[in-house]
Amino acid sequence: MTDTLTAIGLMSGTSLDGIDAAILKTDGEDVVEAGPAIHIPYSRDLKIWARRAIKAALEGRDGAEEIGKAAGEVTHAHVKAVEALLERSGMKARNIDVIGFHGQTILHRPSKEPGVAGRTWQLGDGRVLADETRIDVVNDFRANDVASGGEGAPFAPVYHRALVASMDEPPPCAVGVINLGGVSNVTYVPEGAKAVDLVAFDCGPGNGLVDEWVEMKTGEPMDKDGAIALAGTVNEEALRMMMLTPYLRRRPPKSLDRYDFKLDHVKKLSPEDGAATLTAFTADCIQYSERFLPEPPGGYIVCGGGRHNPAMMQALRERLEAKVVSAEDAGWRGDDLEAECFAYLAVRNLRKLPISYPKTTRVPRPMTGGVFHRAPV
Repeated sequence: MTDTLTAIGLMSGTSLDGIDAAILKTDGEDVVEAGPAIHIPYSRDLKIWARRAIKAALEGRDGAEEIGKAAGEVTHAHVKAVEALLERSGMKARNIDVIGFHGQTILHRPSKEPGVAGRTWQLGDGRVLADETRIDVVNDFRANDVASGGEGAPFAPVYHRALVASMDEPPPCAVGVINLGGVSNVTYVPEGAKAVDLVAFDCGPGNGLVDEWVEMKTGEPMDKDGAIALAGTVNEEALRMMMLTPYLRRRPPKSLDRYDFKLDHVKKLSPEDGAATLTAFTADCIQYSERFLPEPPGGYIVCGGGRHNPAMMQALRERLEAKVVSAEDAGWRGDDLEAECFAYLAVRNLRKLPISYPKTTRVPRPMTGGVFHRAPV
C-alpha cells in the first residue's frame, strides 16, 4: 500500500465569496481521510480587485494594473488562509507535505475547434505562497490540460471517484455527482469505475445566474434558502428561449466560463419570477445533460453551494428520476469538497498520476498537471 501524505487544498470559486481551505490525508488514489477545514471570506476590497481583474481579462487587457494588484491580493489572502487553518488544526507547517493552490479564475476560454489552443487563467503566485508558508506548493493545475487541447475543466471527477470508492458501502450502481457552483457540472462514476472510465462535463449555469440576478434586484449576494425563487413563477417562454443555447447540444467533454450566460431573457421579469425561471434553467440544463451519459445514474449526489438552496434541490428532484441527495447525506463534506479535491490533486502531482482524462476534459490521453514549487529549507 502506498503511504499517505498530508496536504492542504485551497479553493476560491467564481462566486468570489472567499477561500475554502481543507486538510486531507491521502495516497492520491483510493485513500481519502478528511481533516480540519476553514472558510475565509474575501474582504470587500479583494472582491472589488478580483471583479476588476475579471473585467480586464474579459476585455483582453492582459497587462492591466488591476490584474497585477488582484494577483498580489489573492496570494496574500491564501497565505493568511493557510496560517488560519494551521492555527485551527493545531498543526505546524512541517506537518504538511504539500499545498494544492487552485487560485482565482479570471478567465476560462477552452478551445472550440481542434488545433486551436484555449486559455485558462487563475490568479495566484505559487512561488510566493511556498516562500511565505514554507510548505511545498502545486498550482496552475489547468494549464497543461488546456495546452494539450483539453477543456481545462472539470477537474473534480477523479476526486469524486475516490470519494465514491472510499464509501463504507459503495453504491451497487452508477452514481452521478452534481456540482452546483458558479456553473453546474456532472461526473458520471460507473459502478466499480476506474478513473479512465469517468465521464464529466459542465451542464450549464449553477448558482451564478441566480446570484447575479438577486444581487442586481435586491443587493443581496444570493437567493438565501431559495425564498425569492419559491415565491415566484417560472416564465415558460423565457425558459424556452434560454434552453435554445447551442452549448446544451454540444457533445461532451465541454466546459463553460461563469460569464457565458446572460440575463437578457429574464430582465423584464419580477425579482421572484426571474429567480424562479433561472433556478428552473439550471435544473433543466442538468436534466438535458443526462442524454450524454452512458446510462442514467442510479442516484445523484449534489455538492457545491447550490445544495443549500431548497428551490434548486426541489427543481432537481422534480426533473431527475433517480434519487437526489446532498453531499452530507452521502457522508461527504459538501462545503469543503473542492478544497479537498485540490489537496488530492496536489498529491497526485507529486506521485505523477493523471488528473484529467479523455472523457472528462477531452485531452488525448490521461494527463498530469500542476506546477511544483519547492519551499525554502
